[in-house]
Amino acid sequence: MDFSRQLIDWYAVNKRELPWRDTQNPYFIWLSEVILQQTRVKQGLPYYKNFVKKYPTVQELAAAPQDDVLKLWQGLGYYSRARNLQAAAVQIVDNDLKFPDTYKELLTLKGVGDYTASAIASFAFNEAVAVVDGNVYRVLSRIYGIATPINAPAGVKEFKKLASNLLNKKDPATHNQAIMEMGAIQCVPKNPNCYTCPFQSHCIAFKKDKIEYLPVKIKKTKVKNLFHHYIVLQTPSRKLLFNQRDNSSIWAGLFEFPYIEAGGALLPAEITGHGIFKNIVGGSRFRESVYNQEPIIHKLSHRKIHAYFWIVEVEDEIDGAITIKEAQERPVHVLMERFMRDFWQLK
Repeated sequence: MDFSRQLIDWYAVNKRELPWRDTQNPYFIWLSEVILQQTRVKQGLPYYKNFVKKYPTVQELAAAPQDDVLKLWQGLGYYSRARNLQAAAVQIVDNDLKFPDTYKELLTLKGVGDYTASAIASFAFNEAVAVVDGNVYRVLSRIYGIATPINAPAGVKEFKKLASNLLNKKDPATHNQAIMEMGAIQCVPKNPNCYTCPFQSHCIAFKKDKIEYLPVKIKKTKVKNLFHHYIVLQTPSRKLLFNQRDNSSIWAGLFEFPYIEAGGALLPAEITGHGIFKNIVGGSRFRESVYNQEPIIHKLSHRKIHAYFWIVEVEDEIDGAITIKEAQERPVHVLMERFMRDFWQLK
C-alpha cells in the first residue's frame, strides 16, 4: 500500500478551503495551530480572522497589552495558549525578529511542543517532520490496528515513529495536512465514513470491527468537584467589584467577582457571615442577598466547577468598583461570561 499517495489523492478531492492553508507565513500558520488546539475549525476560524486583522505581525502581538490579547481570545478557553503565544512572540522580537525555521529551533518557543513545531516546520518550511495530533492518532491506530494507549509514553513514541516512516519526504506539508484532514472529516471519532474511505480494504479496525475501540486512551484521574460562590456586589450606582486572577492560578490574568470556595452549597447566612464577604462589604449595609437557584456548571479535564452567584446590593459605594460596561470590556473566563450575559442580558 502506498499510504502517502492514497492519502494525498484523497486530500486533493476532499480538503476544506481554509485561510491558513493558502499561506507559508509561519506566524499565521503558528497562530492557526495554537487556536485549533482543543478547538474545532468552525469555532476557531472567526478567532483566527480577528487575530490576523488586529495583530497582523509578530511585532504587533508582542507589543499588545495582555488584557487585550486575552479579551480577543475570550470564549476559546485554555487561556494559557494565548499567554504562551504572546510570550513566544516576545521571544521572536527579542531575537531580532528571526522566526525559527527548523523543528528544533521552534521547540525553544514558549508553549510550542512536538506537534506545533512539526506543523510549522513542515507547512511553512517544508521540513520533513511528521505531525501527530488527535486526528493522526485515530487514523493510524485504526488503519494499523494499534492498541497502545496514545497518552502513554510508549504510545507517543510508537505513533511518532510510524508517522515518520509513512511521511512523504518530498512533500511533507501536503502529507501532514492530508492525514490531519482525514482524521477531522473522514475518520472521525463516532460514525466514521468507512465505506467511502480509500483505506477501507487495508484498515485492520474495520476488518476486525474495532473502530469504536481505537484509539486506546488511559482513563483520566477522577474528576474533582469544586464549589465556587461568587459575590456579585452592586453599589447604588450599579458598579461592581471585579478582581483579576494572578498568574499562578487557573484562568490566570482573567477577571471575575470575588468568590468563596466551599465544599458544597451554602446558606445565605454562611455567605454573609464569611470573612471574605465581611472584608469586601466592610461597614456598608446590604440588603438580603439572593442567588441563582441552579449553579452554572463548567467541566475541566480533572475538575467540575459548580458556580453559584450571590447578588448583594450594598448601600454605599466601594473603592475599586467598576461599571457593568467596564466589566464587559475586561477579559473574563467562561463562568463570568455566561453569568454576565444572562443576568444583564449582554450580547
